Amino acid sequence: MSLITTLHTPANVLVCGASQGIGLALCTQLLARDDIGLLFAVSRNATRSPALEALAREHGQRLVRLDCDARDEQALHMLADQVSASCNQLNLVLCTLGVLQEPPARAEKSLAQLDIAGLHSSFTSNCFAPILLLKHLLPLLRQHPMTFAALSARVGSIGDNHLGGWYSYRASKAALNQLLRTASIELKRLNPASTVLALHPGTTDTQLSRPFQGNVPAGKLFSPAFTATCILTLVGRHGPAQTGTFWAWDGTPVAW
Repeated sequence: MSLITTLHTPANVLVCGASQGIGLALCTQLLARDDIGLLFAVSRNATRSPALEALAREHGQRLVRLDCDARDEQALHMLADQVSASCNQLNLVLCTLGVLQEPPARAEKSLAQLDIAGLHSSFTSNCFAPILLLKHLLPLLRQHPMTFAALSARVGSIGDNHLGGWYSYRASKAALNQLLRTASIELKRLNPASTVLALHPGTTDTQLSRPFQGNVPAGKLFSPAFTATCILTLVGRHGPAQTGTFWAWDGTPVAW
C-alpha cells in the first residue's frame, strides 16, 4: 500500500528532525520501503550524524542529508531551494520537531515558573518551526498528492487537559494544532489532493521524554521504531478526506 493516497509513483519524502529518535526511526523504515524514491533527512547536524551516515552508505543516492536549523526562517528558505534543486515535488513531509525541557524551555509546574524566554523557546521549536517549514516547502506541495504530518501531543488538547502544568509545552502544541488546521483549509483549496495531519506519537523513549519516564504506565513507553511504524500507518490510512485532523498513535482521534 502506498503511503500517499492516489500516488502511483515512488514518493519523495522529507523528514525534519531526522538525526535521532523518532525522526531517525522514520528514515530507517522509509528507506526500507520500495514505494519511496528520494528521502531528504533534515536536521541541524544531518551531515555529521553517524546514524545517517550509516544509512547513506547503505542506501546511496536515495538519501539526501541536509543541515538546517528549522528555528531559523532564512535556513528554511535555503532548505527549500536545496530540495528544489533535487526534485520538483514532495509527496510526504514528516516534522518531528519538539522540545519540552531543554533550557530555556522547561516543563513548568506552576505559573510562577513561567518566563518569556521559556515560552519563546517552546513556541519556536514546537509551533513556529513546523508551520514555517510548511510555508517554505509549499511550492513543492501544490499540484500532486501530498501529506504534511507534524508531531503534536495529546497534552496540547484543550479538551483533554485535566491535570494542568507544562504551560508552554501544552500551549505551543495547541497553537501548532490550530495552525495545521488552518493550513489544511488553505491547502485544500490550492491542492484538493493534499492532507495535513497532527499526530500524537505516544510517550516514546527519546531525549524529550527521558526526564519524565518514571510516571509512564507499564507498556506505554514506546521504542522509536514502534512509534515510527504507528506514524507511517496513520499516514497510509488518512488522505484528503481527513485533512486537518488530529490522531493518536493507535488510530483514535484526539479532541482539540
